[in-house]
Amino acid sequence: MKLPKKARSASALFTLVICFAGFVFLANSFAPAESVEESTTKLVCELLAEHHISHPVIGDEVSAKVFHEFIDGLDSQKQYFYKSDIDELKKQELKLDDYLKGGDVKFAFDAFNLYKERVKERVDVAMVLINENHDFTVDEFLITDGDELEWATSKAELNERWRKRIKFDILNLKLANEKNEKSNETEADEEKKKPVYDPVERLTKRYERLYSNLAQTQDFEVFEMYIGALTHSLDPHTSYMSPQTLEDFQIQMSLKLTGIGASLRSEDGLTVIHRIIPGGAADKDGRLEAGDVIVRVGQEGQAEDQFEDIREMKLSRVVRFIRGPADTEVQLEVQKGKTDDIVHYTLVRKEVELKEDAVQGEIIDLETRVENGKGRVGVIKIPSFYHDFSRNDNNDVNVRSTARDVLQVLIDFQEETQKSGKELDGIIIDLRDNGGGALSEAIDVSGLFIEDGPVVQVKSKEGRVSVQSDDNNAVAYRGPLVVVCNRLSASASEIFAGVIKDYKRGIIVGDETTHGKGTVQHVMPVQKSTFGFPVGKPNGALKLTINQFYRVNGESTQNRGVESDVTLPSILDHGELGEKYLDNALAFDEIEVAEHDNFGLVLPDIVTMLQKRSAQRISQNDGFNKDLRQIARYEERKNRKKVTLNEAALRKDRQEDLEEESLEEKIVKAAQDDENGPLFPDEHYNNEVLNISTDYINVLRSKAKQTVSK
Repeated sequence: MKLPKKARSASALFTLVICFAGFVFLANSFAPAESVEESTTKLVCELLAEHHISHPVIGDEVSAKVFHEFIDGLDSQKQYFYKSDIDELKKQELKLDDYLKGGDVKFAFDAFNLYKERVKERVDVAMVLINENHDFTVDEFLITDGDELEWATSKAELNERWRKRIKFDILNLKLANEKNEKSNETEADEEKKKPVYDPVERLTKRYERLYSNLAQTQDFEVFEMYIGALTHSLDPHTSYMSPQTLEDFQIQMSLKLTGIGASLRSEDGLTVIHRIIPGGAADKDGRLEAGDVIVRVGQEGQAEDQFEDIREMKLSRVVRFIRGPADTEVQLEVQKGKTDDIVHYTLVRKEVELKEDAVQGEIIDLETRVENGKGRVGVIKIPSFYHDFSRNDNNDVNVRSTARDVLQVLIDFQEETQKSGKELDGIIIDLRDNGGGALSEAIDVSGLFIEDGPVVQVKSKEGRVSVQSDDNNAVAYRGPLVVVCNRLSASASEIFAGVIKDYKRGIIVGDETTHGKGTVQHVMPVQKSTFGFPVGKPNGALKLTINQFYRVNGESTQNRGVESDVTLPSILDHGELGEKYLDNALAFDEIEVAEHDNFGLVLPDIVTMLQKRSAQRISQNDGFNKDLRQIARYEERKNRKKVTLNEAALRKDRQEDLEEESLEEKIVKAAQDDENGPLFPDEHYNNEVLNISTDYINVLRSKAKQTVSK
């Protein structure tokens, strides 16, 4: 089996959900020198006006959206700014478009500095309120929805909001402590006991850190936030990426990074080793361990007195000190575990593949998970549709891509069946939480399960429609196929799910529908040019919506997504989760159908049977009954705009939740102890997917026998 080869040139403009394409603009080489922010802002405005799918005019309407997007990003809950602050800032609300087109971003920094000042004032007030005595018997409420509040007109009004906020924080910690203390009574292992915090100490550190992190905000972060307000005024997926954010994005797409090979987390202001990445520098060195705390960081050749103290430093900044070019040294001062011992390590940075974020597969014996189950299924988890665009040669076998990895898993399955003598009865493709990626990868992965034919249709901003096809007749797997999706399955995931559904190639199981993102983005470097030639390094990139994509049946996935054939209970179906709930989302529309094959593997009577059998099992399953009770409680509470500050009332309100959690903890523990591993844990949702898969395999087998007998 070979991966389908595409006649793609490295110099061509790929139609991808994510791609890299260069656009240059003529600049006056004799103009006065501009700041990086000024030139970047002008270029972004030009790129948006020329290439965005909506042909935007950056005028007063956009200006007003930018203003509200930026202010909402700073203080959506109306906890910091006064009405007088907003009134003063509003004087520039309809001038921002002119400022932006001229490269002027002073408004952003003025507003942010005022915000930082107001946060400092509120933190000072919080420190006083934390140490006051609060009466938890009073019937009063904290408003939790910022849209229900007006901007405070006085310090006294804002202080009252904060009195209630701190009171709720203290009450929340108090109830959490009670829950943890009760849990700890039955936990013999000291390492597994849950923390019990002193509320005053905990909240003091929390609010100190709130301001400390804000004070560390760098200019590029403010700039990125402000330009993001501009891009998001056009649609939810157009965005500006600073060079730092672009680096993170490229890591996600290539599944490789250069550093020490450790996953970090922030814990009480400290940088803690979360896990060691297999194959990385730290793994090969063998001294760093999960739980170690990195205290200071030095670069190659630096003396210890020049090391950077990273305690209380934002994790995003810490990462910048630790990452670096391959084969360079980084020096770490590390506090070992829970001891006070400080040790000095020197590690050589290496490139490491993020294998745990790549496609993975496992084979499950159905008799271990399904009542009266027989046979085996393969599960393939696809976390994203990644492709290493840093390599230009698509025929390079070293290029990391989703399609190559899925094909390799299928080959591994085939080799295992030959070795064991046990056939594989079906395959489950798990796309839950897969937010998308490269459109080219969605096409190539689809091609592993269908013969040559159209996969997706793409409409340009001029209205031209092009059909993107799998042009290889080879099929890597022809057996029963089940695709699992949820509301967080988006973009390229929806293209793959749509192909499987439209070709009647397999069934879709999961939430009522997928996310509903039906737009295509290009990633364009934001770079100055002179006479058509790039000058200097790009200052980040613009991820720009330029096209819409459509299923081969002519429907867009925009706002509607891909509907499941068999729906399982999910709380995600009951919240405002999906494209249609996002501000400035583009509208749904349809185009002509692209002629395509029909595998005939999904018939109405098959779907009806699968739905009925699944519904019957769900009605008798404790895990799903718990889910349904949680959904019912969520439906009852989701429109609440306030929370009680009466301790007895809040305790009563949460008691049912605490009782339900004991069942959930058992399920989580079972999943952790499952001998099949973490890829498809042994819990009620996954087991129902296996049940549905078993039913589907059996009915296809039965229909095949009936056809033969005729």
